[in-house]
Amino acid sequence: MGIKLLVVGGGKMGSALLGGLLASNWAKPSELAVADPDPHRREALAKDHPGIVLFEAVTPDDVTPDLFDPSSGALLAVKPEVSEPACRVLGTAGVTRVLSIVAGMAVHRLEACLPDSAVVVRAMPNTPALVGAGVTVMSGGGRATAADLDWAESVLRAVGVVVRLPERYLDAVTGVSACGPAYFYLVAEAMIDAGVTVGLTRDLSRTLVAETLLGTARLMVETGESPEALRAAVTSPGGATAAGVRTLEQRGVRSAFIEAVVAASERSHNLGR
Repeated sequence: MGIKLLVVGGGKMGSALLGGLLASNWAKPSELAVADPDPHRREALAKDHPGIVLFEAVTPDDVTPDLFDPSSGALLAVKPEVSEPACRVLGTAGVTRVLSIVAGMAVHRLEACLPDSAVVVRAMPNTPALVGAGVTVMSGGGRATAADLDWAESVLRAVGVVVRLPERYLDAVTGVSACGPAYFYLVAEAMIDAGVTVGLTRDLSRTLVAETLLGTARLMVETGESPEALRAAVTSPGGATAAGVRTLEQRGVRSAFIEAVVAASERSHNLGR
């Protein structure tokens, strides 16, 4: 059996998917390869995942028929500014199926860097993928078949939930779920500081906030209830929660989140031009 997946870029998201694929038994270490120019990164990957194949760069000499499984493909996990040159190299090397998690990079731009027979599937994961709890939205390019989409989803499921949508929604997805963890971290920072302000130790405040966020998310997912209903259930008229929520609404927190998502979505759109 040859290599089933070539990961181009061994950074946080690339290594998160690598770890998820190994943990879920999607592939054996010897069936996964990573190309990364940073020797320290390659050293760390070799230590964390003994047995994986490591390249400094992808060349036609590396991507050979006897090395790669016929159903294999490449995961593109690099910075936007190097994604098109990386795709050209993959095309020259004979890779015909690319799963891109490059932020803001439209499918048509990557397809233009590949041979006419090559397929691109674009996906937008978020950072909870690092602990196997991500959510990823994926979209196939014009050449992608049902089999290509199933293959891409099998890779992405290793680190969380996968949703399929047309590509036109991916900028909005970026503004909501890809950027979403940063919004929640900002809320967590503020709530921890608030806990300290009202007399709690920082360690205790951090524990209370983190566990509250985790439990709240689980409650919404596992009950299937709307956030409006769950908020109403915990907000007694004239009570402490009602006082806190009223203050947040008066300070425009709801509109601030809406404006943040719109701004992030627009920025994602502009990056892909």
